[in-house]
This record gives sequence, C-alpha cells and structure tokens, in this order.
Amino acid sequence: MNEITNAWQSFLQQQSLSAVPAAFDANQSFVAPLNDLGLISLSGEDAASFLHTQLTNDVQGLSAEQARLAGYCSPKGRLLATFLMWKTGDAILLQLPRNLQTTLQKRLQMFVMRAKAKLADASDSHAILGLAGNAANATLARWFPTLPDKPYAKIDNSNGTLIRVADVENTARYQWITSPDIAITAWPQLTQSLPALDARRWRLTEILAGVPQITALTQEQFVPQMINFEVLGGVNFKKGCYPGQEIVARSQYLGKLKRRTVLARAAAVDIAAATEVFSSADPGQPCGMIVNAEANGAAHSACLVEIKLAALEDGGSFHLGSADGPQLEIGTLPYAIVDVTASEQPA
Repeated sequence: MNEITNAWQSFLQQQSLSAVPAAFDANQSFVAPLNDLGLISLSGEDAASFLHTQLTNDVQGLSAEQARLAGYCSPKGRLLATFLMWKTGDAILLQLPRNLQTTLQKRLQMFVMRAKAKLADASDSHAILGLAGNAANATLARWFPTLPDKPYAKIDNSNGTLIRVADVENTARYQWITSPDIAITAWPQLTQSLPALDARRWRLTEILAGVPQITALTQEQFVPQMINFEVLGGVNFKKGCYPGQEIVARSQYLGKLKRRTVLARAAAVDIAAATEVFSSADPGQPCGMIVNAEANGAAHSACLVEIKLAALEDGGSFHLGSADGPQLEIGTLPYAIVDVTASEQPA
C-alpha cells in the first residue's frame, strides 16, 4: 500500500464501524467503506478492444455515463470473476474482490501480447464507499448535486465517480469511488447523517438485490447463466468471441437452462460460499450451491443459491450441507428470470 492509502486505512481503524445490526430494513440508510474490493485499471489505445475480447460484456460500447457488469470465464465457460466496470478519464476500471485481484490481473496480463494496453493495480489510489437508503440521496448531494437517475448510471466530477448500482426494495444504492484524501475529508460529514457500518452490510444488500459475486471459493463453478448473469445485463450475446464464449452461447440456445440462482433465507449464520445444498426429495446428492451469503439478523442469513430448477419443482425442503442440515426457505428475487436471446438484447 502507498502512504496515502495507509493514511486512509489508519483513519478507518480509528473510526467506529458498527458490526451487522438487526435484520435488514430498507428504510435504514448507511455508509460503509468497501475495503474488500479492489480495482484493476486498464489504459492505452487498445484497452477497450483488448478487454472486449476477454469479457462477457460489450466493452467497446461502454459509455462514460454508465457502468456495466461483466464476467471473465475460463475456456470451459466457467466464471473466474465477476466485475463492475466503467470508464474514468483515459482508463477502464474493473472492480472485483480484492483477494482475487492479483491472480486475475496476472491472468489478463498474459493475453495482452502486442496490444497497447497497460494493466495496473488501482486499489491503493482509490477509496470505495457504499451508500444506501433514502438519506443517502440528500447526503451525497453535497458532493454530487445531480445523482445518477437509474441503476448502472454514472456521474463523474472533481469529487470522484458515483455509480448507482442495483436498487433494493426500490431504494437506491450508490458506490462512491474517490481519492483517499477526499474520503477522509468527507467521512465526518457522511457519518453525521448516515450510520457507519462495515462492508458486510453492503454485501447483504447486494444479495438482496440478487447480484452475485464470484469469490475464491466459487471460481470455475458456474457458467454465467447459472447465476442469472445474463438477466442482470452482464452478458452480451452479440459482441463476439471471448474465452468460453462458445459454451456460454450453447448454454443459452441449445435447450432449456436447467440451473438458476434464487434468493433464500437460511436458519444459520457464517455460511461459506460453495456450501452444498440438498433437497429432502433427493437427499443422496447435492442439488445446488451457495453463491453468496451474509448474516441478516442474529440467527438467519440471506443467500444466493445456485440450484437445479427440477429440484425446485419436486416439492422437497432444502438444507445446507446435508439433507438434515439447517433449512433454507426459498424467497423471491427482485427481478424476473427471463431467458434473453440475442435478437431481444439491446445492441
């Protein structure tokens, strides 16, 4: 870490960040430092064209006013990472879990070859804040008089980048990506009107929004459709080749998709990603896997569960780890699962 980032980290260590409180309430506003996220920067005249050949989404058509989800697949079409990506200045930024960043950056670097594209770790030169709830709008207006008006819209000014991400229960959520100096200066004003929570609360809102994140435990487990990634706009079927593209396309067009991700409530906490899920209707083998999970109250968790659609139709109960493990209650996603075809997808 550089000296400026050490100052930001040291500053945060002196602040009071509340642990995850009671169960989520959409009316509760908060701010959280998202130090578990890292940033890869790509610059150079071929940065967009290079990334376009590597990721599941359209990079060349990415405008300065938007952010997009994107995946990075193995040649077998299995996700190695999921990103939030956007342009800022003369660079494209990829956001992902910080503990995956070094490995993914090295992998991307392997394929640059003669392309005029430079990869760099941008984590230490930025601070990332997550803000949610109705009070966040008024609070952010001090630095961003105009706010992004819809999910994945983006605004840049001298205070940094503000991205509106997926809403939760019709309430806006934002990521503010700025310099450590600006974050340190803004923090006392932010926390005057917003409770300061740790990153677990932000990750919970991501789950409740139905937005999955590939982690170290789930790399190479899922093709994008298994985690609803094309429904969320993270896959473009018109953009041409990228690693695993043939398998991703085949999964989309040859037969009905047999696995999807659902939202669930678990009667347990501290649930690890990649935990297998079992159905009482067929207890001998797993029917699904935890994609992401975070505590939601003292005794329960919210989970994104990748699961066989046939198991959902069998009428059995679902359990963590074994057929007699803690029970999962299947909930309702905040979006409809609709198979997206290339002819239906926006250009």
